[in-house]
Amino acid sequence: MEWIEVSNTPYFQTETGRAWTPIGHNDAITWPSLASCFRRRDLPAVDTYLGTLASCGVTVLRLMLEYCHREHRYFEKPVGEFHPSMVRLWDDLFAMCERHGIRILLTPFDTFWMWKRWKRHPYNSANGGPCPGIPEALLHSETREAVKRRLQFVTSRWGGSGTLFAWDIWNEIHPAWAKDSSGPMYEFIEDLSTFLRRTEERLYGRSHPQTVSIFGPIICTDPIAAETVLQHPCLDFASTHFYEEGTIDYPLNTVDAAVSTGAIMRSTLGQVPPSRPFFDSESGPIHTHKDHHRTLPEDFDDEYFRHMQWAHFASGGAGGGMRWPNRKPHILTKGMHKAQSSLRSFVDLIDWGCFRRVNWNEEARVSDPSTKLFACGDGDQAIIWLLRSDSIGSDGKLKKDAEAVSPTVSLPCMSAGRYLVTAWDTDSRAEIAAFEIQHPRNGPMNLQSPPLVRDLAFAIRRRK
Repeated sequence: MEWIEVSNTPYFQTETGRAWTPIGHNDAITWPSLASCFRRRDLPAVDTYLGTLASCGVTVLRLMLEYCHREHRYFEKPVGEFHPSMVRLWDDLFAMCERHGIRILLTPFDTFWMWKRWKRHPYNSANGGPCPGIPEALLHSETREAVKRRLQFVTSRWGGSGTLFAWDIWNEIHPAWAKDSSGPMYEFIEDLSTFLRRTEERLYGRSHPQTVSIFGPIICTDPIAAETVLQHPCLDFASTHFYEEGTIDYPLNTVDAAVSTGAIMRSTLGQVPPSRPFFDSESGPIHTHKDHHRTLPEDFDDEYFRHMQWAHFASGGAGGGMRWPNRKPHILTKGMHKAQSSLRSFVDLIDWGCFRRVNWNEEARVSDPSTKLFACGDGDQAIIWLLRSDSIGSDGKLKKDAEAVSPTVSLPCMSAGRYLVTAWDTDSRAEIAAFEIQHPRNGPMNLQSPPLVRDLAFAIRRRK
């Protein structure tokens, strides 16, 4: 598989310059779909699952090298000795992903369960590991060296393939890992990033893209952490986790989470360098699932997922964001994969190689005040997503039999020229209209939506 790199726009491409969009979600080596990789209990079942994902347009999975909510998936035990069963698991998983054209966004630690079960973790000095405690994890030199050895082992064994899309060097970095201080994060990222990049350049003559993820709400309260993660010069793209309280982590309807997603995208993109790709690498109803022990009704969750995906994408995100299942069982539904398939078909309508998007959620206008608008563009191309907010039923979903509206959308800063507008039904995964607009002068461009019952997406592209 070709390696993935950042293009000269805030998106991704293959090493030969073909546009590539990260469409996928979080999975784990202990969850139902991948669990039988361990000790090769049922590799054909895992292979079938990956083939199904590929047929739905999934291009990437975000995976943690170890997922330690139990005792049998530590990658090292003791530290420095890489468990043969785990190495074989990843040998198999990389090979199957490559066969199906699915890439991996890899993070070396499951820091949530590492934190929760620190008393048992091999890195704990009480268990013979190097780290005296969680508050020392980013600061302690021997711990740092152990992390580097893990990164070196992994990239030496699997980093030569383009199946490895990118590194999330540290999952949900937090001041608590550094004595409640955000200051040390910068040097920690610089040290690990530089070490990993130099290792890969020595081995392969190039390096995979890098990011560091962060729990999204922290960037609103900790400007040092926000600047470090979103703007660090050693990193190639930015990623956060959209777990906004109330709307996203405990949804009561399928609209409010989308509105929050659009607002978070707008705010975060304002802090990310203009040419740096950005996407949400974790989101979902975590409070509903973890604290209330509820699984959302499937039809509700499908619509909630689809709405968040399109709000993320149309607001300028690279792809549709990456769901953490937060369901029982811990897997995505068929409806969610259908939504991923819809996005995969839509992305071919945009010329990503020259799309230098800016978020237009506030600059663009829609004539119907009950229709929410999400948009990004660069003057020659634009993406719009329209979402009704006035027809939420008692079940929290949008009514399918609501009376249609046809609002007018006004886009700022469009160049004079002839444009092709494609209207897309995100649920049925189909183009419902295509028409041209002749825009006579530079400035705002108006277009009227086809009948809008629930939501519609639009790809707008200037003819050459």
